[in-house]
Amino acid sequence: MKYGYGRVSSAGQNLTAQIKQLQEAGCDTIFKEKVSGRKKENRGQFNLLLETVREGDTIVVTKLDRFARSTKDALNTIEYLNSLGVSLIVLNMGGDKIDTGTAIGKLMITVLSGIAEFEADMIKERKLEGIEEAKQRGVYKGRPKKYTEKNKGLQHAMELFNNRNTNKLTVNEIADITRISRATLYRSVKEMRNID
Repeated sequence: MKYGYGRVSSAGQNLTAQIKQLQEAGCDTIFKEKVSGRKKENRGQFNLLLETVREGDTIVVTKLDRFARSTKDALNTIEYLNSLGVSLIVLNMGGDKIDTGTAIGKLMITVLSGIAEFEADMIKERKLEGIEEAKQRGVYKGRPKKYTEKNKGLQHAMELFNNRNTNKLTVNEIADITRISRATLYRSVKEMRNID
């Protein structure tokens, strides 16, 4: 049996192009999802696909980054599939189709997975360099604070926190009452102490 797997990283993205390619490749069933690939445990359809395949089956994906987000993840999953007797076909690996059912396919997947991970790391490095440069120019402010000192919930939480001797409330109870997280409360307390 030939199974297709299509994935996009967010609900706003479209799977149509991937599904069309997988259908043209002759996939009998297509598993699809709109979820980040960072954590395999969050990819329910992918995990269901891995539970579904049997010896002699083939999984088809349009690109390797739809299948795995790192070299280690790709190689571990491919090794698992190989142990089941399941092959992986990647339709577009630099313009070529790769089949892990062949020796050259296994070699190419290993090399190209490493390159894909290297590329992702380089993008991350460039992004961090850009942020650092923007900070030095004074144009990067980071994510805006959700809770400022003017926030009524935070004011209430701070008041309860500062009066714990009389109200006998724990930090957990204050967080439950005000809906302000413990981390936000502690951060605000620390900022107030630094001001004083």
